[in-house]
Amino acid sequence: MPRVIVVRRLPLLVALAVIYFVAGKLGLQLAFLHASATSVWPAAGIGLAAVLLLGPAVWPAVFFGAFLVNLTTVGTVATSVAIAAGNTTEVLLGAYLIQRWVGGQDAFGRARRVGKYTLVAAGVSTVSATVGVLTLELAGLAPWPAFWPIWLTWWLGDATGLLIVAPAVLLWISNPRVTWRIHQQVEAVGVLLAIILAGQVVFGELSPAAAERLPLEFLCIPPLLWAAFRFGPRETATGVLLLSAMAIRGTLSGLGPFVRVTPNESLVLLQAFMGVLAVIGLIVAAAISDHRHTEERLRSLSVSDPLTGLANHRRLVSVLEEEIERSGRTERSFALLFLDLDDLKIINDRHGHLVGSRALCRLAEALIATCRGVDTVARYGGDEFAVVLPESGESAAWEVVRRVGERLERDVEPPPVRASMGVAVYPRDGHSAEALLGTADRALYDMKRARSSPQLRTGA
Repeated sequence: MPRVIVVRRLPLLVALAVIYFVAGKLGLQLAFLHASATSVWPAAGIGLAAVLLLGPAVWPAVFFGAFLVNLTTVGTVATSVAIAAGNTTEVLLGAYLIQRWVGGQDAFGRARRVGKYTLVAAGVSTVSATVGVLTLELAGLAPWPAFWPIWLTWWLGDATGLLIVAPAVLLWISNPRVTWRIHQQVEAVGVLLAIILAGQVVFGELSPAAAERLPLEFLCIPPLLWAAFRFGPRETATGVLLLSAMAIRGTLSGLGPFVRVTPNESLVLLQAFMGVLAVIGLIVAAAISDHRHTEERLRSLSVSDPLTGLANHRRLVSVLEEEIERSGRTERSFALLFLDLDDLKIINDRHGHLVGSRALCRLAEALIATCRGVDTVARYGGDEFAVVLPESGESAAWEVVRRVGERLERDVEPPPVRASMGVAVYPRDGHSAEALLGTADRALYDMKRARSSPQLRTGA
């Protein structure tokens, strides 16, 4: 990395190292089986999110943060370096696999990608757990008979960090904007209160005395499904993270269905449940989000022309009917501009249909660049286009004609394109969409026949 870039990114690297260190120390406060192994390790999720968002060049911050965490916990400089290397390799390998196989930062947009992300999280977590526990064993800092219990605790901590913390961080930083309407804000508060209530009933002060014998954990599912169906992966991941924090606090206080003889056993069972809950919530949220996007694409295709991207005939007629209705309320006229791309058949015969399709797109681009945002530009069919100009008269329509003509004249792309145009004004030229289209169409062909009228051409 160039020296200038290193200097500029140094504050960012330092901040990341500090955040990783703090998250790691907080996680190790819950290390009951061994001082270096905890089933709650949010640092893994923070490290993975940082590499995905900022690039692999931030690995020194992850390494240094992990090194300080272990150096200030137990062991020597050598063991701390080895464990930090395992932590860093875990997030680098995870980020690489997610970028290549899952979709990068868009890993939570589809249910299949969430499944792949889960496999990556579970797989790469074995790297840190294996390297870390082997280091402890070889250095004499842990007994060999405890290898698998320590390994399972370590692995589960890293896996849940990647499944619970990383999605929330990635989704919020990738899309921090909140564009909820009033009713959505009210519903979001309802979802938040439902999650808090579920957490309190299952893991908090509202938990029944016999909660350890009752399967109350299922109460966590409905509010997360509510978030998944009504909002999306970002809000669902946030709900899982909040619920996880409440569950850890309650379980360590001796509340909830996962309380066992030892704190580590309790946390292992809890984290296994929370990891599964996170995967289910994210998969449902991704499936709903993908379905919603598919509906939007289909809805857009139903009212748009696939070649030019303009509104299609159905949308044009709908807009005309809406404008007629609005004009009846406001008593303000509107104009309809009808266009025909001249000599399209000749262009197709001489240059091929691809060039002809490109000529249609060139005219569409000229119309989009010329018209206002409130205007509706549509492809009526074949080589015919239409533009609805709200609250405009005939003079405004002919001004658009002039600007379109000037833009076509500046278009030097061969072959040259020309268009004939006709104008109709509501209510002067008709009281229905069909009547207005008919009037504008007749005016267009009057222009075609009147060879003495100026043609709209481009230069050769």
